[in-house]
Amino acid sequence: MTTEEFIKNFYQEKQNILNSSFDTQSEYRTLVSIKIEELNLNEVQSEKLKEIISDLLTDSFYTILLGLDGSASIGDSQESFKIYDEEDNLISEGGDLEGLAYEYFHGDNK
Repeated sequence: MTTEEFIKNFYQEKQNILNSSFDTQSEYRTLVSIKIEELNLNEVQSEKLKEIISDLLTDSFYTILLGLDGSASIGDSQESFKIYDEEDNLISEGGDLEGLAYEYFHGDNK
């Protein structure tokens, strides 16, 4: 797995969580989607809530990636981590994630 694939997978997971949170049709609904439906929001309110949750997930995933990269703290600790895939290929050794993470979560590389 490349660094970009790693970042892209985080971005796709963020999108999957967001989509499943507002899925009212699936046989395997999430607890979040059930609770959102119980709010009985109108279309405008639902879209606004979706934007808020999207922003929250973006901030969370982006911060985790920066924390792994050593560019932000995780809790009270700030250090970089080396990340390997299951075939022991180096994905990141610190400092490699920040730029791509910004592109995926705040840029136009989606």
